[in-house]
Amino acid sequence: MPVQAPTQQFVPIRDIKDGVVILKDGQMNMVLLVSSINFALKSTDEQAAILRQFQSLLNTLDFSIQIYIQSRRLDIAPYLALLGTREKEQYNDLMRIQLREYIHFVETFVKEVDIMSKNFFVIIPYTPINTNIKQNLSGILGHKVETEFDEATFTEHKTQLEQRVSVVEQGLHRIGVRTAPLSNDELVELYYHIFNPGEDAGAVPV
Repeated sequence: MPVQAPTQQFVPIRDIKDGVVILKDGQMNMVLLVSSINFALKSTDEQAAILRQFQSLLNTLDFSIQIYIQSRRLDIAPYLALLGTREKEQYNDLMRIQLREYIHFVETFVKEVDIMSKNFFVIIPYTPINTNIKQNLSGILGHKVETEFDEATFTEHKTQLEQRVSVVEQGLHRIGVRTAPLSNDELVELYYHIFNPGEDAGAVPV
């Protein structure tokens, strides 16, 4: 019976450090959580301005980015528990009845309709030049090479990556989109759900 390879072998991530995702091939990624814009509610002039700014951002970039939309089923059990507590604290009979009816309505509604939350992310990559050379050589020789950095090299490459992130953030801010880089714990949670999609609703890469 053949021995199955461990699951970790198929995960391309080697480490997550200082808000940076380090892949096994040496590529380094930072991930921004970004806000959304209700484009349909904007006036025609505002929509045109947003499109111009977004086009300007894309024309400014000399590197690729990835937009990732994550849809997850929203767990409202804590909210219902809070409402249940409030119901018990009500001294007004009418308010207690209304709260009970509202709780029943919400429970019935979520059984019929999936309540989803959406998060939007922008992934900015940086691949060091020396890593590209190693990858090209390993591809020719038919070997897979995992690239590791010492602290000084990591800091140098991270600075280059942060410069790219700054360009993307400035461009998004001009559109009216707020951004926040993910911390180590947030990155772990994000990639955990990416590699374990069965535990949530699907996430859609764009």
